[in-house]
Amino acid sequence: MPELPEVETVRHGLAELLPGRAVHSVGHIDSPKSFPNADADVKEFLIGAKVLYIKRRAKVLLIELDTKHTLVIHLKMTGQLVFRGETAFGAGHPNESLVGELPDRSTRVVMEFTDGSRLYFNDQRKFGWIKLMPTLEVPNIDFMKKVGPEPLEADFTAQQFAERFKRRAKTNIKAALLDQTVVAGVGNIYADESLWGAKIDPRRLVANVTDKEFELLYEELRAVMNLAIQKGGSTDRNYVSADGKRGSYLDFARVFRREGQACPRCGHVIEKIRHAGRGTHFCPICQK
Repeated sequence: MPELPEVETVRHGLAELLPGRAVHSVGHIDSPKSFPNADADVKEFLIGAKVLYIKRRAKVLLIELDTKHTLVIHLKMTGQLVFRGETAFGAGHPNESLVGELPDRSTRVVMEFTDGSRLYFNDQRKFGWIKLMPTLEVPNIDFMKKVGPEPLEADFTAQQFAERFKRRAKTNIKAALLDQTVVAGVGNIYADESLWGAKIDPRRLVANVTDKEFELLYEELRAVMNLAIQKGGSTDRNYVSADGKRGSYLDFARVFRREGQACPRCGHVIEKIRHAGRGTHFCPICQK
């Protein structure tokens, strides 16, 4: 599943293309689960609506419309958003749908704009979805009410970051980092990378992490996420950036997928274990 930097990369790409376009029609809905919206709502609040801007909350995309409604989009594991118009655009699972003729057998939704351009939502496994709902109700979605603060927001401080973990004192630090109710959008790659940068063993209990270490972890997490956004994301096996290129952050990763290689800080062999339900990469010497 894409992590925050990958979804932010998609948001940025859509923000360059969609604002100002008006929806002409919506069709080719192959799976009701992919587009679980009442026909009456689509006709009244989506058809004819103009795109205002694109937002992101954690790993969810939000297309804001001038009808005071929002398209809430989750790409899940194999989702794609492909724009075809005066500019070609593709983001998501890297199969031939990104560059082939559309619609194809993975296409679930086709949104056509009044200028003739189209936005295709493709999803091989049908786990992703596009939901149309009143903008005022978006904050009331269970996920939105539970999800933690955005780690890259300018007003989210290191002190606030540390405070978010206190209720998870008896949990190991990596599991707490992956908990979306603590901090939004942190997945396996960036948990491993930021813990390595802060020299913290992923198995340590939150209660044993000092305030100074939390400050360093906060700085490392923000640094690796910002770098990943600059590099177009990291999940190179099943995700690509807004220009259709695979993310290149893993070229700069220090520990993730580097098991058996030398730690770039101390030279010891990087290990991979199963921890917090995920493959976990760390240096047993550097990370105490």
